[in-house]
Amino acid sequence: MGKVFAEITMSLDGFIAGPGISDKQPMGASGEKLHEWMFDKTTEADKQWLDELVKTSGAVIIGHHTYRTAINDAWGGVTPFNAPAFVVCHEVPSQTLKGFDHITGGIHKALDRATAVAKEKNIWIMGGAGVIQQYIRARLVDELRLHIAPLLLQQGTRLFDNTGTDAVELIREKVTETPGALHTVFRFKTG
Repeated sequence: MGKVFAEITMSLDGFIAGPGISDKQPMGASGEKLHEWMFDKTTEADKQWLDELVKTSGAVIIGHHTYRTAINDAWGGVTPFNAPAFVVCHEVPSQTLKGFDHITGGIHKALDRATAVAKEKNIWIMGGAGVIQQYIRARLVDELRLHIAPLLLQQGTRLFDNTGTDAVELIREKVTETPGALHTVFRFKTG
């Protein structure tokens, strides 16, 4: 099995989306600015991060809020992933898309299903914050890959709320700086 990693872009002040998430604004107010490094200001180094993500991921896990708010406007009704995607949810939504498998049995069941299809490739926990928090709290994440945008959102959805009360030690593995983001990889310290 490959690694289980959470990979997401956040603002310098720790937000992964702005306030007021809706169908019209799936990233909330100003949230789209987080991803300028992927779309508007992409450098060769940014492209390498994205290429590695796509090439090494054998399965993707997302939360039901992310799925629900992104399927129409942000993703245009089609999966943006090159690997099977598993949606952690309490019940299967009325609108489903090809390429997404809705898992109602919790994060462990979703990880089991993702592991079965990913084989030797990595499993990417994409977000949103709630699902990443659950996996961190359960200590099921090997790496945390953060793309830190040069932006202070000041409000919105925080990434590290609800991850537990004990200190979690990380080991910095890699850092790349581009104009649009500080790309980082941290390994969770064990033992």
